[in-house]
Amino acid sequence: MKKLTMKKGSECMACLACVSACSEAFYKEFDPDKACIRIEEKKGAVKPAMCIQCGKCARTCEQGAIKQNAKGTYMIDKKLCTGCGKCVEACPFGVMVMPAEAKNPSKCIACGICAKACPMGILEVVES
Repeated sequence: MKKLTMKKGSECMACLACVSACSEAFYKEFDPDKACIRIEEKKGAVKPAMCIQCGKCARTCEQGAIKQNAKGTYMIDKKLCTGCGKCVEACPFGVMVMPAEAKNPSKCIACGICAKACPMGILEVVES
């Protein structure tokens, strides 16, 4: 399965370069609410929240619009998606987004744009 992860033992400096790269890739603008990666603080540590490809969104989709590709990454078929937003509500990490002006939600597709943008090099796309 292809997915985005944080390298073990690495520290995030909360620069938002990954967030910016993601929102710009999907929506051509920097808006943290439109990124499929979030920076959160938990117990004094800053960490990225990201899609772990758990499939909860796919199991929630009544239209069958979210399916795994050959590499195990969940993808949204925009032709089948009705834009109901149930998948966004179901995401346990809050990293599926659906801006008001969008017809369909967006989710991490493990493209690696955020990993390339990270100046600390803490993100990586791995096959598991």
